[in-house]
Amino acid sequence: MTTDEHRTETSDPARSLALLWRTGESSGRRGRKHGLSVDRIVHAAIELADAEGVAALSMRRVAERLGVGTMSLYTYVPGKSELLDAMIDTVHGELGRHHEAAGGWRRRLELIARDNWALCHRHPWLLRVLTNRVPLGPNISLNYEYQLRAIDGIGLSDLEMDSVITLVTDYVHGAARNALDTARSRRDSGVTDEQWWRAQAPFLEKVMDPARFPVAGRVGTAVGEAYRTSYDPDRAFEFGLARVLDGIEVFVARGRGG
Repeated sequence: MTTDEHRTETSDPARSLALLWRTGESSGRRGRKHGLSVDRIVHAAIELADAEGVAALSMRRVAERLGVGTMSLYTYVPGKSELLDAMIDTVHGELGRHHEAAGGWRRRLELIARDNWALCHRHPWLLRVLTNRVPLGPNISLNYEYQLRAIDGIGLSDLEMDSVITLVTDYVHGAARNALDTARSRRDSGVTDEQWWRAQAPFLEKVMDPARFPVAGRVGTAVGEAYRTSYDPDRAFEFGLARVLDGIEVFVARGRGG
C-alpha cells in the first residue's frame, strides 16, 4: 500500500472507530435542520473525491457541496482524517461477496481480485489514501471475513490464509496504481500511447544497435508492434493475476503433499 500523502494528521483511533461503527452520540441527534447525517456527509465527500481527486477534499468543500456551513459537519464528523477513514470503509461496501461462488477457491480469489481492481478504478483516490493501517470499519471487516471464507478449508493455516489474501489484494493495488498512473499521464500530456510510441520509435531505431541490444531490441519491437505502446496496464494485470494464482495453486498443492 502507498504512503498516505493527503492526510495532514493521523485520525484519532477512538473517534474514528466510533464514526465507522456509528456508535457516537453525534451521529444523529443534532443538526437535523440541515438534513445532515454521517452517511450523507461521507457520500458527498466520496462524490467530491471521485470528481476532483482527494487533493480537492476538505471539510469546507464538502460543506459547500451539501449547502451547509462548514462547522455544521463537525456535529457528525470529528475531522478530515476521520472522514477519510469513513470514505475508505464506505466504498469497500461496494465489493461483492464471493465466498460461495462456484468454481473453487481459485475462481473465488480471481473474483475478489477483479472486484478490487474495479473498485480502484471507480474511486482512483482510494489508492492515494490507503495505508497499512486500514480503518477497521464494518465494511472492511466484513470483506476480510468473506475473503477468508473464500479460501477456508483448502489446507492453509490461519496465518497462510491471511498471507494469501494480502498477496492478492496487494498485487491488485499495485497493478491498479500503475494503470491509473498511466491513464493520468495520458490525460495530462494529451498524447496517446500510439502517438508516444511513434515519436520514440524512429530515434530508438537509430541509437539501439542490434549487436548491443539484441534481446531488448527484439522484444521491445515485438511489444510495440503488438500493443502500439511500451506498456499495456490491462494486459499486465491479466498476466500478473494469472501468475499470482498459479503460485498460490502450487503452494496449496504442496501443503497437501502434492
